[in-house]
Amino acid sequence: MPDRPVPLLGSISLNSVQRIEHALDSGFSSTPIAGLAGELQQRSNRLSHRIRIEGTLFGVSAADDLKALQEAAAKGEELTFSADISKALDLQKVVIGSFHVTEAGGHANFFHYDLALAESPPLPPPAQVSGFGGLDDFGLGDLGFDTSILGDIASLAGQVAGAVNDALSVIDALSALTNLDGLDLGNFLKPMSDSAGRVGSIGSNVQKAFGGLSKAFS
Repeated sequence: MPDRPVPLLGSISLNSVQRIEHALDSGFSSTPIAGLAGELQQRSNRLSHRIRIEGTLFGVSAADDLKALQEAAAKGEELTFSADISKALDLQKVVIGSFHVTEAGGHANFFHYDLALAESPPLPPPAQVSGFGGLDDFGLGDLGFDTSILGDIASLAGQVAGAVNDALSVIDALSALTNLDGLDLGNFLKPMSDSAGRVGSIGSNVQKAFGGLSKAFS
């Protein structure tokens, strides 16, 4: 018979494996339903693949092999894993969940170990900020909206708001002067005249603002 491939855990060769198991919890939860023979099976997602390995370490390299496994278990780092039993699995990385080793008296350089591995899948990519609050996926990502003119629209809106405030100030001032009939005010009214001139620009500013909005959505 041809030699079977040696299981590899990272760079550690597991030469004398006696037993290897694979277990998988598919992630179903059972819910009883009145009138239903059986239970409704609802799945969230499968859990990590679990690999259990039993083997022996012996010979002149047994102590060094044991040290390598103990250090790997203590560090807790992700490792690659390759074995016949995992060929059909998309098993990229594993971690050592538990490690147990025994040494029998009267047998020098002979150790029996029990190793439990758990799949450690990569995290999904971070969320990305997309246009229109994530509505791109619904076909709303391309509306011909030129975001470069948003600053111009905001500036025009501020100018319109300032002109409206000037107009309200002029109205209040004129109302206060209704009882000053025949009084020669001279240059007293000049500041209000300047404000009234600025009020005259309301129409043009409003026209520019709506023109900008029209351009944004055209």
